[in-house]
Amino acid sequence: MRFLLRIFGLMALASVVAFGAQAQSFPSKPMKIVVPFAPGGSTDVMARLVAEGLTTRLSAQVVVDNKAGAGGNIGADSVAKSPADGHTLVMGSIGTHATNSLIYPQMPYDTEKDFEPVTQVAAVTLVLVTHPSLPVKSVKELIALLEKEPARYNYASGGVGASQHLAGELFKYMTKTQMLHVPYKGSAGALSDLLSGRVPIMFADLPLVLSHVQSGGLRALAVGDAARSLALPNVPTVAEAGVPGYAANAWYGLFAPAKTPESTVSLLQTEVAAILQQPAVRKRMIELGAMPIGSKPADFRKFQLSEIRRWKEVVDSAKIRME
Repeated sequence: MRFLLRIFGLMALASVVAFGAQAQSFPSKPMKIVVPFAPGGSTDVMARLVAEGLTTRLSAQVVVDNKAGAGGNIGADSVAKSPADGHTLVMGSIGTHATNSLIYPQMPYDTEKDFEPVTQVAAVTLVLVTHPSLPVKSVKELIALLEKEPARYNYASGGVGASQHLAGELFKYMTKTQMLHVPYKGSAGALSDLLSGRVPIMFADLPLVLSHVQSGGLRALAVGDAARSLALPNVPTVAEAGVPGYAANAWYGLFAPAKTPESTVSLLQTEVAAILQQPAVRKRMIELGAMPIGSKPADFRKFQLSEIRRWKEVVDSAKIRME
């Protein structure tokens, strides 16, 4: 009996040593975080904050690689097909890892099966902004204008199925109004036309437009969250401003290729969560209108699946499809 106990003890010790050796061998080369959108948007900002922190904490170079196209599918697919060793990650979004699977007739990857969730990095407030030339100063005035002149006005988004697009469609759905959707290849491109007045309306990621709201370049009518933003405390929520029950925000999180070792995923989650708790990082994100999260992989997976279910009704009712 003592002999068996000794054998089991040695086996357990060997497992611990092997696990530790695997964890210590990562990273063994430079790492990459793929941003599946153009530089300058919120996904890009979040990725660069995380990359900088990981570079310091892991003593390994972590670079950001922007691979835009097909609503984020091109960049995400490149990670799905990368070696499952944790050295290549994607900063996913509601589009790439929830709603694209609902709107694209053919996906190059399986949203659930081809990735290992690492952690939800942040939830980002969406703010309903207009160009100052648009003759409205409140949500009620915007609704009245859209009712008076149906389908005359356009709203911008970072792409079909992006959080900004979904927020706009949810607004139309709940207010029974019409706006024409103008998708761009990323939020940065949409912002340029928004600032020029070429497209007068957008549900924009707060980090993208906060400085322009503060300078008067854009007018903030309401925020999409269920509660007011600390960055814009005097701006009401869409629900407060006349659309009861409205709630929409953006989120970003890290995913690794499927079958990435659990020990590597766990290490990455722990390190990213620690980065997000650093006072300087946390302060910067909150100032930008983002709430740092750092959830466990299992919790992030549950959240991802809940988002797919939550937005299916909006996608179906608005008939959002990519042909």
